[in-house]
Amino acid sequence: MAEEHLDVLTKSGHKTGISKPRHARPFSISFFGGDVHRDGDYHRAVHMWIFAENTQQLLLQRRADCKDSWPGLWDISSAGHISAGDSSLVTARRELQEELGIVLPKDAFEMIFIFLQECVINDGKYINNEFNDVYLVTTLDPIPLEAFTLQESEVSAVKYISYEEYRRLLAKEDPDYVPYDVNGQYGRLFDIIEQRYKENTVARSLALQKQLRRYASVSLNAELTGVTDADSEALVLLVKAATIMDEIFNLQVWYSNPVLRDWLKEHADASELDKLKWMYYVINKSPWSCLDEDEAFLTTADSAIKLLPEATQQVTGWKGLEYRAAFPMLKPPGANFYPPDMDKKEFELWKDSLTKDKQDATGFFNVIKRHSEFGLESFLSNDTADVTNPFVDSTHDLCIVPFSQEYNPFLKKAAELLCKAGDLTSSSSLKRLLHSKANAFLSNDYYDSDIAWMELDSKLDVTIGPYETYEDALFGYKATFEAFIGVRDDKATAQLKLFGDNLRILEQNLPMDGMYKSEDVIAAPIRVIQLLYNAGDVKGPQTVAFNLPNDERIVNDRGTSMVMLKNVSEAKFKHILQPISDVCITKEQQELVDFESFFTHTICHECCHGIGPHTITLPNGQKSTVRLELQELHSALEEAKADIVGLWALRFLICQDLLSKSLLKSMYISFLAGCFRSVRFGLQEAHGKGQALQFNWLYDKGAFILHPDETFSVDFSRVEGAVESLSREILTIQAKGDKEAANLLLQKYGKMTQPLKIALQKLEKIQVPVDIAPIFPIANKILE
Repeated sequence: MAEEHLDVLTKSGHKTGISKPRHARPFSISFFGGDVHRDGDYHRAVHMWIFAENTQQLLLQRRADCKDSWPGLWDISSAGHISAGDSSLVTARRELQEELGIVLPKDAFEMIFIFLQECVINDGKYINNEFNDVYLVTTLDPIPLEAFTLQESEVSAVKYISYEEYRRLLAKEDPDYVPYDVNGQYGRLFDIIEQRYKENTVARSLALQKQLRRYASVSLNAELTGVTDADSEALVLLVKAATIMDEIFNLQVWYSNPVLRDWLKEHADASELDKLKWMYYVINKSPWSCLDEDEAFLTTADSAIKLLPEATQQVTGWKGLEYRAAFPMLKPPGANFYPPDMDKKEFELWKDSLTKDKQDATGFFNVIKRHSEFGLESFLSNDTADVTNPFVDSTHDLCIVPFSQEYNPFLKKAAELLCKAGDLTSSSSLKRLLHSKANAFLSNDYYDSDIAWMELDSKLDVTIGPYETYEDALFGYKATFEAFIGVRDDKATAQLKLFGDNLRILEQNLPMDGMYKSEDVIAAPIRVIQLLYNAGDVKGPQTVAFNLPNDERIVNDRGTSMVMLKNVSEAKFKHILQPISDVCITKEQQELVDFESFFTHTICHECCHGIGPHTITLPNGQKSTVRLELQELHSALEEAKADIVGLWALRFLICQDLLSKSLLKSMYISFLAGCFRSVRFGLQEAHGKGQALQFNWLYDKGAFILHPDETFSVDFSRVEGAVESLSREILTIQAKGDKEAANLLLQKYGKMTQPLKIALQKLEKIQVPVDIAPIFPIANKILE
């Protein structure tokens, strides 16, 4: 049997690159433990707690008498070291199976915290410096004791005990129990359980009602005049295809998210609280609230109940193990694009080891999985086809799985619907788009379909597929699926040609060093639509426009295209921006806040995504992209760039007599009111963080002024210089791919400052909605 090695960590928990044997070698000076414990090296392990919800009891195991630490004492349900190269979740699942004979899927494990245990026992011969990933498995009822299959070398017995009684025993340091400091880090286990199951239902309902009131429910209608009968038939299929984007997006957020969604929907009529849970889930499309820094508004105690008849050995009269499908309290930064226990360093080491697939690893259209997870499934199902090493790849544990494979059942169905719609439509460009997008869903090559989308010239406007990368907060690499279906507003589209025509001129005049400017900027075609339906990654705050594709190959070859959602913009201005202005802007400047300024800046914002640095040359001469270099900081900085450079661009066009001078003051004041609107999205969200950066910079430069009556105004003598200086700062950081400078800028300015707090408190007091929750009557009728 191969000797087990453990990764040696630093005191702060980072890998040193060294691994050591866990068990003592023959004739070792340590009888009690392996090299790691003899030398006091920091290492990793997992703790798994099984909690029975209905009896409020925890499962304990009694450690075997032969154990080299705390023999014969009652301890955690199950635990084990994480071997070198192994992963936390794979280890947790395997240890539970080996020690107790319980086979559970990964959605049964809720990671609740990391606990650092530092202690010395056995007369100084066993030094335990261990970072423990603590998992909670929530079952409905206690598992019958006879259902367990105990590993005799590790476990001598199991029992259930009330969590409150267990806490009391630990607090008084009962000698029969492995010691844990319940007043320290480990007390969080008991606090989490108590908070979950002793919460006041009325108070919780009131809290959810308050969260829901931040969204104004708005019906978005669109005039279908001009849509042919053939396109009307195609529309039915397109709306149905769009709903599949919801299915995929739900899965992209978190792997147990679809189960949670179905459970909440099924139980929405059970009580007023259950109804509120479902309503707020529908807006956020996950258990994490978009407007509250992604704080969880649900817990695993609210989640779906799943039955596993064969999770343990059979017991007469017992139907099997019922558990809650878990999700973590903290939203995973890597969403469901990466293994939940993967950190950035592991990814980077793996990526650097790749040759041909290096670019794919950071690509938009795939997920990253573990070889060991595939091997574990075979091991847990007793498939002995490959028993040599079911857990760890010989070199690296990570691998690439294309979207076309990962979401195949969904994409196959969506492709069929798009093909049928393409066959029906009377528009040749829409036909080309739908057929090429259907092919892309199955081939995983989106280049041709994105070109077809850019060249779309149809009354019926469709955007569908994987595009935005905001959900990947770990790196900003992976794209989420979304859909927007609308009717083109021909009059408004014709009026906006000006912006696309002047994109090259704007690029050449950008406030940054000439060496960074691009010679081959391509004008972005702009389409204005009335939105009929959206789906997929359209959670929380609603977008008023988008500029796509994000694929740098296409941006470099063909530029981008822009779609403006005019009825969404009108709804936001009426229900949100106007009331914000009435409260936060000085009376003298309030009248200058108007829809034309708001909408025109939105157009310019989207145009400015298409100018400035994209593909860059690093100081060492290597070619790269801004997205790759800035990683998780890219989205917030890119949104700030588009906003602030958009303001600069509007002034430039006004000075060229291409836009009306009446916009000159109103655009700055409408932008100031818009800052308070976007910051309310939360600083975890790219637009909100980017907006905080801009507001705080302009306030710092004296361009925005806070008055004694807690209203704000624009200092027109300073605002132009402040806008230009911030534009230069962001554009230069992007051009250099300077992640350190981006981090410093966002740390200094992308935060909640006192002036912002003052404005937000005023808006909270009069309960101005933060955003809209759209209702789509036409699409809803189709889906009925």
